Amino acid sequence: MLSNRSRPVIEATLPVIGDNIEEIARRFYAHLFGAHPELLDGTFNRGNQAEGTQQVALAGSVAVFANALLESPEQVPEHLLARIAHKHASLGITPAQYEVVHEHLFWAIVDVLGEAVTPAVAEAWDEVYWLMAYALINMERGLYSSRGVRPETVWREWEVTQKIAETADVTTFRVRRTDDRLVKTSLPGQYVTVKVQMPDGVHQPRQYSLTRADDGEHRQFSVKRVRGGDGPDGEVSALLCDRVQVGDVLTLSLPFGDVVLDDSGRPVVFASAGIGITPMAGMLSHLTAARSRLPITVLHADADEASFALRDQVFGDVSRLPHSTMHVWYERGAHTDLPVDGVHAGTMDLDDVALPEGAAFYLCGPLPFMRSARSALLERGVPARDIQYEVFGPDLWQADLATEPTPDAHRVPAR
Repeated sequence: MLSNRSRPVIEATLPVIGDNIEEIARRFYAHLFGAHPELLDGTFNRGNQAEGTQQVALAGSVAVFANALLESPEQVPEHLLARIAHKHASLGITPAQYEVVHEHLFWAIVDVLGEAVTPAVAEAWDEVYWLMAYALINMERGLYSSRGVRPETVWREWEVTQKIAETADVTTFRVRRTDDRLVKTSLPGQYVTVKVQMPDGVHQPRQYSLTRADDGEHRQFSVKRVRGGDGPDGEVSALLCDRVQVGDVLTLSLPFGDVVLDDSGRPVVFASAGIGITPMAGMLSHLTAARSRLPITVLHADADEASFALRDQVFGDVSRLPHSTMHVWYERGAHTDLPVDGVHAGTMDLDDVALPEGAAFYLCGPLPFMRSARSALLERGVPARDIQYEVFGPDLWQADLATEPTPDAHRVPAR
């Protein structure tokens, strides 16, 4: 709960923080890594640091948290915090690291805003930061405890047993445990962090959805090669796709992620675009393994059928689920070799399909796709509580602004 003393200070200064969030983030990371270069070895994603827009993720999440406290002083934004806590747990984040971030983030705020950061302003933002930090620390402590691990023991080695080229840009890896420790089954829809050593010796982490139900010995995840366009290509995705081969050993975290399949027995609708199919494939695999008889609707949009990663696995699972239907949308034309229930040209239009009443909806794909799909579902009367969505990348706070704007979301720039 935000104190009455801090509330008017945060209300007055949040627009200023929002206007300067990029510069605060830039100086924060430079100062942090200057003092703690070890954080770029296995904790922070240096590829994201090369993109200025993605540097804003951490500072932006604090600003969004502050905005949420102003909107609802009696509660914290559990949705945003759960996403961040699961990601932190998959990286083995410790409580002590919150102290480090606090020191350098507040240095950056003062460095950018100067004399505007009076003692009262510093005290109010300090309260916001620690409200958020302690909420996350407690969530992460619960996540570690529920899995019987400590932050430093979330990691485990797995041997690559299969490497499958799904499309020109997507590769699937099937891995097998290398020790006798029990494998705790992942929940359908979760992801793992894969931590790899780069040619310069630095370890880099990336999160990938699990795309098949666990069998106690194996796990499976799929990697999309990141092509940089005007910037650099993704170094981890390139290394995994080009260099890692069958027989190599990879370091994976335990599975985490808060967007998981509802087990209440309701109909299920999956709507995805592009590489957003990966968590959906994992959930479908779990449903098939459980011999589900639920009504299941699978909706997927892609450039064309050749770009549809995991299509054989997904269609195979759909064909084994007795009450399932599948529709696809292809930007390059309505052509498919799969015996689906509907093929459509262009981008996904939910008006093209009948949707079951009382269903649980799962969305995954680029933010514009999720914003459009969620808006369409809300217009059709689907309650917001029945729509879950998975976010790839560091910009969890941007996703919440883009898909679930609060009445005063303008206080923080939706970049």
